[in-house]
Amino acid sequence: MTLHPLGKLKELIESVGMGISYAYDDLVFLEHNAFIMQFGDDHNTILIHTNYQADQNQVGEGIGKLKMAASSTDLNFILGSSYTLTQADGKNISIEFHE
Repeated sequence: MTLHPLGKLKELIESVGMGISYAYDDLVFLEHNAFIMQFGDDHNTILIHTNYQADQNQVGEGIGKLKMAASSTDLNFILGSSYTLTQADGKNISIEFHE
């Protein structure tokens, strides 16, 4: 199991007024669901995947805040792909990434 700097990322996210709703393996789901984050191979690189159905102005504003806050850290944000979430069986969700 690989350890990711989740604490550092959590502090950064909270510093811009956002919050984490769930973290699983290398994925971090934010409360507003406009985007999710995924730790890269070097652990300080974080892919930001945007929700296809989210307001793109809000997405851009949120990513801008995160990048500005990260400029004083060793975290590096890179734009990933878009995704959609759908309800799967029971309490599970399905994530489909788009190229």
